[in-house]
Amino acid sequence: MSEVEFYVQLTNLEPNLKKFAYRLTQKNEEAKDLFQDTCLRVLMNRNKFINDENFKAWTFTIMKNAFITDYRHNFRQRTLKDGATESIINRQEEYSVSGRPDSEYFASEISQHIEQLHNKFKLPFKMYVQGFKYKEIADKLNLNIGTVKNRIFLSRKQLMTQIER
Repeated sequence: MSEVEFYVQLTNLEPNLKKFAYRLTQKNEEAKDLFQDTCLRVLMNRNKFINDENFKAWTFTIMKNAFITDYRHNFRQRTLKDGATESIINRQEEYSVSGRPDSEYFASEISQHIEQLHNKFKLPFKMYVQGFKYKEIADKLNLNIGTVKNRIFLSRKQLMTQIER
């Protein structure tokens, strides 16, 4: 398909794309933004269009995927701004280990609980806390990565029950 044909087909799809954008967003301004974003993506990815494909379906798929990506991004942003999340963050700061007089006690108590773990759980957990990646731990201990993940999970679970007591 020539460049001119490509632009003509995109222009012909404009009314249908705008309707579809409005159906997805249910808001005029967001529909206009989605339409513009879709046109930009279509033009930027012109070289990826295969002549055998259905141009209309290809364009609508780009719009749908752009909408889904934007929706997920906005959802994450709303979650971060949510009051419940803010209270969790505030509580984490409230219970932060650094800067509190009793922080050394809490740290030593947690360290004691870690030392009480069985060796097969303690070593992977300590390595994970020190910043090693699962793959690195698996390689150093000659274990499967699934085994390492499982042991770290079980270590966390055991530590949480011990600390709650």
